[in-house]
Amino acid sequence: QVQLVESGGGLVQPGGSLKLSCAVSGSSVSITFTGWYRQAPGKERELVAMIISNGITNYADSVKGRFTISRDNAKNTVYLQMNSLKPEDTAVYFCNHRAHWGQGTQVTVSS
Repeated sequence: QVQLVESGGGLVQPGGSLKLSCAVSGSSVSITFTGWYRQAPGKERELVAMIISNGITNYADSVKGRFTISRDNAKNTVYLQMNSLKPEDTAVYFCNHRAHWGQGTQVTVSS
């Protein structure tokens, strides 16, 4: 049974930082694809960042240079470090691993 649990969301001011965690059970984050997605009200869910088996990462243009995806294989956890946050980053952030979704964690960027 594969289960994903996101955490680390919250309220942050513009320009601030936040680090999200995706703890995976029932599978290994070192296998195939793990991605961070986000969905704002009224918008489509979009891929923000991904990491694959060999550690290669990719990012949406909107977050390049600000967000970093990483993983800790020993902890079986994938992270999303978010810096220089903007109000446009406000969304529910979801983790996806091998076609399994977590419940999401809310990120709100506001002054």
